Amino acid sequence: MKYAKPAALIAVVLIVVAALAYAMLSKPAAPTVTFVTLEGQPIQLDSLRGKVVLVNFWATSCPGCIKEMPGMVETYNQYKAKGFEIIAVAMSYDPPSHVVNFTQTRQLPFPVALDVKGDLALAFGDVKLTPTSFIVGKTGQILEQKIGELDFVKLRKLLDQELS
Repeated sequence: MKYAKPAALIAVVLIVVAALAYAMLSKPAAPTVTFVTLEGQPIQLDSLRGKVVLVNFWATSCPGCIKEMPGMVETYNQYKAKGFEIIAVAMSYDPPSHVVNFTQTRQLPFPVALDVKGDLALAFGDVKLTPTSFIVGKTGQILEQKIGELDFVKLRKLLDQELS
């Protein structure tokens, strides 16, 4: 009987540690959303399972967004054949004509979607700041969220790891 209390305490501590480890290791699932591209084509995020997807919320009035676009184009071109996809989501306050002009003049090679009502930003945790990016893994889990400009060295390292 004199060992019952320490054993119970150890068991409780182990359960708490295991629960914390599980919480830290489990990644949240990406929301079930459908993007509509500038061409009117719907893309369901779930249909991209098996790929690593970068969902990037941006605006044509955002200097950081404009600055990171060439790096996104370069990374997309480097990794698209290996199972990488980018969906650039223009914020609801961005005039569609500005988004179309930006996309055409920069010849963006990946899908660009309009978030006309703000539903997509809301589904991803009520995104307000741009750029904000989510990296969704092959199984639909959010691997990372980044507010601010992407670190392309870090992104490429993650892609090399996830797509190998």
